[in-house]
Amino acid sequence: MNTFKSISPYEMTVNPFTMIGKDWLLITAEKDGKANTMTASWGGVGILWNKPVAYVFIRPQRYTKEFVDSNARLSLSVPGGAFRKQLNYLGKVSGRDEPKIENAGLTLRTEDGVPFFDEAQTVLLCRKMYKQDLDGRCFIDAAISPAMYAEKDFHTMYVCEIEKVLIRA
Repeated sequence: MNTFKSISPYEMTVNPFTMIGKDWLLITAEKDGKANTMTASWGGVGILWNKPVAYVFIRPQRYTKEFVDSNARLSLSVPGGAFRKQLNYLGKVSGRDEPKIENAGLTLRTEDGVPFFDEAQTVLLCRKMYKQDLDGRCFIDAAISPAMYAEKDFHTMYVCEIEKVLIRA
């Protein structure tokens, strides 16, 4: 088991473009005593409503969405490039069909009741503040909707307060 230290979101030094777009995230939440996760490479971090926030997007058909919707809190774990194989697997396989966390060989643990991955370099422990389904009528760039949402399965956006950041000690 790795050792983590808690820092304020304002102390983060990781590049968010690398953390999300290159290294990828694992969005993890719990429902009825069971955790589920999915890989994400879309999202962001910043300040909204005078709070440090992360925002993530989940398609309606993703099993993890049920977990995120049923709990007030979630984690964003960033294992880094050494775990690309596991991240690809966790992004393609559904926890509905198999025990994907166990099959990926990653170690689930909790902090303040929120599940996250021991293999992470950085973990954002978050509390949901806002959610909204994207609406195809709102795209100003008309090329995005047909390119990204041919099936009209628009993501739900979640804005979450970053309550705690864990980094490897």
